[in-house]
Amino acid sequence: MEIRRITSPSVAEAEPGLWSNCLVVGGIAYFSGLTARGMDGKSIAGADEYEQTKAIFEKFKALIEAAGGAMADIVKINVFVTRIQNRQQVWKARREFFTGDFPASALVEVSNLASPEILVEIEGVAHIGAGRR
Repeated sequence: MEIRRITSPSVAEAEPGLWSNCLVVGGIAYFSGLTARGMDGKSIAGADEYEQTKAIFEKFKALIEAAGGAMADIVKINVFVTRIQNRQQVWKARREFFTGDFPASALVEVSNLASPEILVEIEGVAHIGAGRR
């Protein structure tokens, strides 16, 4: 068994020596906490939780597909938000990317994320090929 780093041209990678966005080992994909930060590493896609969550799940989709899987393979997500009162916006976006059996999930309010304009960060785990197609 080996660890494979998964990348996608539509998802910016961190500087070397910081982290990997997605690693796959033994058919299991592990996603780092992803945000709506743009390809330039500075801009943020979306001014609210709904838009940022959609941008994050687009990154998940690009990475899971690059790994040979699909969104249906995602079994666990942890969602971190800075304004828990806006959680409905996160759920609305989540319903646009998942159907049937939704991933097991945690939603946690935190005081800050990497920068003040980042409102949502999501990490996850997927079992490649296990989801219903």
